[in-house]
Amino acid sequence: MKLVIGLGNPGPQYEHTRHNAGFRVVDRFAERQGWKWTERRSRAVIASGMLGNEKVVLAKPITYMNLSGEAVGELVRWYKVQPEDILIICDDLDLPTGKVRLRTRGSSGGQNGLDNIMLHLHTDRIPRLRVGIGRPTNKRMDPKDYVLSVPTDDERILLDAAEERATETIQMVIKQGFATTMNIVNADPEAEQKAAEKRQRQKERQEAARLRREAAQSGLISSE
Repeated sequence: MKLVIGLGNPGPQYEHTRHNAGFRVVDRFAERQGWKWTERRSRAVIASGMLGNEKVVLAKPITYMNLSGEAVGELVRWYKVQPEDILIICDDLDLPTGKVRLRTRGSSGGQNGLDNIMLHLHTDRIPRLRVGIGRPTNKRMDPKDYVLSVPTDDERILLDAAEERATETIQMVIKQGFATTMNIVNADPEAEQKAAEKRQRQKERQEAARLRREAAQSGLISSE
């Protein structure tokens, strides 16, 4: 069984804010699977179903972001799952808008909801999928105000793409596991392209060297 928890703040006033990226991702995933948010348990709303042979429970804590650990701790005890069977979806200030990153352990990075979850579960070995929202361009803007504000139209396009990729990542994790999914999701496309170009140049140099050797050998044979 997998317990997938999207973090955010309850209430329509927070629905479109940067901080509610986690809620939007699990909402999108539930809609795609045709699962309904019909259950409430342990201070969270629940949608669940089967993905292949795997039971999957989606949850949205209604405790507000900073107290997410209270709901998550109760859910973990209720469903009797281990931390490695959890996936937390949350926003991240330190990740550029539009980027996603998957990790199986590490610090909270200052994300208060994740920090509270780690406090209640007494471990940092909690898989998390972070959706980048970037930092405010106005250096004087309080980060607390920033995360609770609505992104600009341009940012919304990037954030929507990131939330879509995060939605796809949930399914990849469940079907392929964390290790394989991290290799795919965390890959830097530009770095991959540069590496591919480097491999191609090496291949071309090796082929050119082979042709020179053959030409040299051919010259020796004909001269005899």
